[in-house]
Amino acid sequence: MKTLRQSLPMLNAMAVFEAAARHGGLTPAAEELNIAQSAVSRHVANLERQLSVVLFTRKGNRVMLTREGNSLAIAIRNGLGTIKQAVEKLQPPDRDTLVVGCIYDLQQMWLMPRFELVASGVPNGQVMLLTSYDDRDFDQPDVAFSLRFGRPEDWPGFLAIKLFDGECFPVCSPAFLERYPTLASESYTAFRNVPLLHIVTEPGAVDSWESWISTESTLNGPRFTNYLSMMHETIAGRGAAIAWAGYIEEDLRLGRLVRLSATSRRHHNSFYVVKRKVTNSIVERVVKALLNSVELNMGN
Repeated sequence: MKTLRQSLPMLNAMAVFEAAARHGGLTPAAEELNIAQSAVSRHVANLERQLSVVLFTRKGNRVMLTREGNSLAIAIRNGLGTIKQAVEKLQPPDRDTLVVGCIYDLQQMWLMPRFELVASGVPNGQVMLLTSYDDRDFDQPDVAFSLRFGRPEDWPGFLAIKLFDGECFPVCSPAFLERYPTLASESYTAFRNVPLLHIVTEPGAVDSWESWISTESTLNGPRFTNYLSMMHETIAGRGAAIAWAGYIEEDLRLGRLVRLSATSRRHHNSFYVVKRKVTNSIVERVVKALLNSVELNMGN
């Protein structure tokens, strides 16, 4: 009988692969793990060789999970989550640190421009950001509050306060619009003749180009597993994308992106601050600052 170590080879490589899968790219995984991108690439390649499967398809600097890669990433994430919960139960929480949970894309694109609002409301700036795509990670006792996408009924026992609607619309860089000026017409047909960037999503989702253009055909263009990677390419002028309003407000304000339609689509879910019904004054102060920042932006 094989030992656990023999059945689960290259545990370190699996952790590196999970980070690359979660971020949808090797570079952001390297930044999270504080290692070189070449080291991430080497770990993934070694894991593929050991398992005799292809985990990512590669096109230039872009990577996409294969079906086998997606299955493995989910399994590793669930396994690491179970280990994390067990370790946290063994360790007393640092009660001087405010733990804020947030899904990864929302943290990078909406929360980080407001991080000073969080840190300034906490004594000595003792803040820890917990990122995950699994809301169950945010239910842990040490998480003061979290930012989530869904509906209040998804989080029984918690108080959910809406941040903003799940609203999306097409955007591109100013330079891209100069190359394809027909996009300014807001005609859906204009999007059929330009390079498009896609987020990997369910068929018929409001943030898919197929849904926006109202076609059942699969449209060409690179596909990404997270918005951060897709918006990086959009800002670089390599295509138009469907983006969530809250994610890109900073880029619109700074002129890195332009909105291509006055029309928007809304998801049945929205973005919320989720907290316990009874919290302390620090949590209330930080949550209020974040909510006020949304109202201020809407007022502008």
